[in-house]
Amino acid sequence: MPAAFRAQCVAVGSALPERRLTNADLERMVETNDEWIVSRTGIRERRIAEPGTGLSALALPAARQCLERAGVSADTLDGIIVATISGDHVMPTTANLLQHQLGASKAFAYDLLNACNGFVAALSTAAAFIESGHAKRMLVVGGDIMSTLIDYRDRNTCILFGDGCGAVLVEAGPADGPGIIGFELHSDGAGAADLSIPCSGSAEIPTPEALARGDQFVKQNGRTVFTAAVRRMSEVCVSLLGRLSLTKADIDLLVPHQANLRIIEPTATRLGVPMDKVVVNIERVANTTAGTIPLALADAFADGRLKNGSRVLLVAFGGGLTWGALYLTWGRA
Repeated sequence: MPAAFRAQCVAVGSALPERRLTNADLERMVETNDEWIVSRTGIRERRIAEPGTGLSALALPAARQCLERAGVSADTLDGIIVATISGDHVMPTTANLLQHQLGASKAFAYDLLNACNGFVAALSTAAAFIESGHAKRMLVVGGDIMSTLIDYRDRNTCILFGDGCGAVLVEAGPADGPGIIGFELHSDGAGAADLSIPCSGSAEIPTPEALARGDQFVKQNGRTVFTAAVRRMSEVCVSLLGRLSLTKADIDLLVPHQANLRIIEPTATRLGVPMDKVVVNIERVANTTAGTIPLALADAFADGRLKNGSRVLLVAFGGGLTWGALYLTWGRA
């Protein structure tokens, strides 16, 4: 039975901390240098929140900007999903805090944990709510305060991550109108240990010994994750486009997860998408995990590339291992 509605992505907002941590700053903290970082990642600086800043402090201004641009009030929201691995607390969820701070009195709210693929997963979930008729208007937020999960003694990870948050408003529109046309999500738990935070849940208690080892921080098998990301991101895009009977000619903007420029470029090449159609902001904000795609959408909106009718392909890969892609036409009917 065809869906009665299509989930339209109608507005985007973003928020970044003020503080910039440059490669030159990192040179004074760990054995690395600007040339080494730029040549291997494409990153020149990242934003870092002040200690004690909860994700909700970024989610709130991003959400308010998004709602203002859409011209809607928070009390019309049916639901809020926050994709993050670094929420204010395990309980209450950041989504619940945001729901209260926004005054979204009618909205249900919950967090979704799916690492760097979190925003694609959350947006797909919102689309399912709307297409099934269970919600008419939802706010999807993606963001992380990764500086709280990074060991700044580990040069292999501390150069990669930053803090930031973005939000997209999703509304019910006509089934034959613009919006989210399709998505595809995948997981492979066999690779879980390749990108993980060992001491972050019930399996490993934060003993003094565990904390001394730095098990509360991100651990990554960089070479394995890099290779898998390049393969899986292009693979899922090809699969989704094929299922939707679309080609590279149907892509106005490719918005990939901003993990590494050396992952973004081969993904675009394998899809046959020129780099002038690829949204890249990793140089300025680094990898904000669940925040990368909505922050990139916000940049594309600001520079005029994202507008009503833009045909957009989102793709991400992250810890889990998990990856996914989503194709949409931006704007209201």
